[in-house]
Amino acid sequence: MDSAASEHVRYLAVEGVIGVGKTSLVHRLAAERGGTRFLEMVEENPFLTGGFYKDMERYAFDTEMFFLLARFRQQRRLVETLEVGEGPILSDYRFDKNRIFARLTLSGRDYAIWERLFEALAPETPEPDLTVYLKADTDVLMDRIRARNRPFEREITRDYVERLNRAYDRHFEAWEGGRLLAVDVSELDFVGSDADYAAVTAWIDHKTAAIEAGQRELDLASGGAR
Repeated sequence: MDSAASEHVRYLAVEGVIGVGKTSLVHRLAAERGGTRFLEMVEENPFLTGGFYKDMERYAFDTEMFFLLARFRQQRRLVETLEVGEGPILSDYRFDKNRIFARLTLSGRDYAIWERLFEALAPETPEPDLTVYLKADTDVLMDRIRARNRPFEREITRDYVERLNRAYDRHFEAWEGGRLLAVDVSELDFVGSDADYAAVTAWIDHKTAAIEAGQRELDLASGGAR
């Protein structure tokens, strides 16, 4: 993605485990390159901030249902933005991240109910043109979670973050959902270091260029090159 709106990468999503820096990267990309941001509504979830990390069994279903429906409403607004041609769009999540968390926290009847609703909603959400998966070691993630010091995250355990980290890796190792760039940022501080930020954006730009080159080849093959 260059500084101008990309013809073929109009919608970029950044994904990764809690604390990896998804939102920070989206903010920095938007500040430098422009674009419309669609950000997760984390602190607006009353069940997450009201006790989820203290008592997951009690709050898991309400937490996951709130996220599922709130993200779906936001995805509908994202579709409208795409339809009117505004862009690029930068988001700090993919809709299918809901399933990663639900599988980790729900079971039995609760998961069955949640899954039926997810299956009904997911086809109505758009696929990003490029997904950037930020990876980091669990200890690095814990350090970053502690550093930002959100009150409701002080109860997060290393065990939970480790299980979530493994779940994310499994999800993207089995990836069949489209164009993906995985970047290990365990030793990169793209918020505080301009050099590290430049390294991350160089990988994004390289992947974007490859996507657009492939699209041009498809256009030529179909006689629709511009």
